[in-house]
Amino acid sequence: MSAMTLDQLPQGKVAVVQSLTIQGELRRRLMDLGFVPGAQVEVEMRNPLGDPRAFRVMGSVVALRREQAAGITIALSEESR
Repeated sequence: MSAMTLDQLPQGKVAVVQSLTIQGELRRRLMDLGFVPGAQVEVEMRNPLGDPRAFRVMGSVVALRREQAAGITIALSEESR
């Protein structure tokens, strides 16, 4: 699996969360929303202007700004290759 950040995930691909480089309250909030190591995540919707984007994680759809998504390290899942 090649490592990248969530803001780089192409639509139609599934990835697995590896780690969060974000600290503080935002880190805790993202983890509460399901962005935990081992969770599968995919792009649900893209804003025509590119920001924010909606991601499906743990059965929920969560909108993140590019700066937030850049703090989540992912790896493409085997089914997306």
